[in-house]
Amino acid sequence: MEKILTFAVPCYNSAAYMDHCVQTLLTGGEDVEIILVDDGSTKDDTPAICDRYAAQYPDIIRVIHQENGGHGEGVNQGIRNARGLYYKVVDSDDWLDTDALQAVLEKLRECAKWPKPLDLLIANYVYEHVEDQTQRVMHYRNVFPENRVFTWEEIGRFRPSQYLLMHSVIYRTQLLRDCGLELPKHTFYVDNIFVYQPLPFVESIYYMDLDLYRYFIGRADQSVNEKVMVGRVDQQIRVTKLMIVAHDLRRVKLEHPKLGRYMLSYLSMMMTISSIFLNIAGTPEALGHKTELWEYLRTVDQGLYHKLKYRAMSAVGVFPGYQGRKLSVQLYHVAQHIYKFN
Repeated sequence: MEKILTFAVPCYNSAAYMDHCVQTLLTGGEDVEIILVDDGSTKDDTPAICDRYAAQYPDIIRVIHQENGGHGEGVNQGIRNARGLYYKVVDSDDWLDTDALQAVLEKLRECAKWPKPLDLLIANYVYEHVEDQTQRVMHYRNVFPENRVFTWEEIGRFRPSQYLLMHSVIYRTQLLRDCGLELPKHTFYVDNIFVYQPLPFVESIYYMDLDLYRYFIGRADQSVNEKVMVGRVDQQIRVTKLMIVAHDLRRVKLEHPKLGRYMLSYLSMMMTISSIFLNIAGTPEALGHKTELWEYLRTVDQGLYHKLKYRAMSAVGVFPGYQGRKLSVQLYHVAQHIYKFN
């Protein structure tokens, strides 16, 4: 390892906005490495922009040009090639707060000197809504102790709308390799796997109440746009199935009860989201896929199936019948309006 922190930036036809992202990362100076992964861009100057940055900052920026493999393969390439002790993914249309980045780097430099380096650093992220120019900070002050190392046994309860996302985590690079993380190609929403699968391997955690990551949201073509998500619901299902088999949650809960409770809640959220978007699609094929997804969960773990079915019904996901599906969608849109998550 030659750097404190590696940033992986998957880029796909990102010429219109990637400069802002890269410029904020460059403020990290010589302690950071930026890996720009050009994911087979053909519609704009993304490949040339990546090469220009690498030539201008040869000690900080490296470029990987690959055939199109999707966001997950961009993350995979970063993990394979990272030279930093720690690893963070930054999407090319997002950016980091530069003051918060300096504070995080100072802490990571300290962690690098410990006999056993920290496994996971967590910071806040901010929804930056392009449509109405509003912001919403997602913090974890109610969940984690601040400014000290802690374990899963010391965490509090997450609120219903509060989860660890890719935007909030910085993992130790070798931990990601050791846990066998490999995201599927040509699949959206794999950031859920990225933040979920490594959690049981984490032994030490540090939370900084800083608004580090700025999550740009509101573009019509964005993967979290509702119409886009309905059109790609098959990929949401694929990711959810991979998460179902990623861990034996009963075992996780025995070893780390609070972590197990959180991971159960996260998986319940994924099942609920999949069910909601299949309800929104509303076709016989989509409703058949919803039934098949829940039956898949039943075949993997019948006890888990009953727990998540109850949670999903409580959280508006799987009410039976036409009126039930209609109510589920209405309640989802109410939550969407309140929390503005896409």
